[in-house]
Amino acid sequence: QAADSKREQFRQYLEKSGVLDMLTKVLVALYEEPEKPDSALDFLKHHLGASAPENPEVETLRMEVADMKEKYEAVLEENKKLKTKVTVY
Repeated sequence: QAADSKREQFRQYLEKSGVLDMLTKVLVALYEEPEKPDSALDFLKHHLGASAPENPEVETLRMEVADMKEKYEAVLEENKKLKTKVTVY
């Protein structure tokens, strides 16, 4: 009886935390795939990993990329203006 009680508590924990719902959604997605992937485990890892909390380093890298894109656009604009000046002279 104690084992059944622990199982039930664990099941309730998984349900409250959304784990059962997430696993069900991923397994349904795998079931509905018209062409089954070679590796079901990789499919699960990919789909579960996409919704996992992100590593703080990833957010830092995203910010760096956004900053670099802004700088790149500014350099392109400056380059365009300088090319125009050069053709005038």
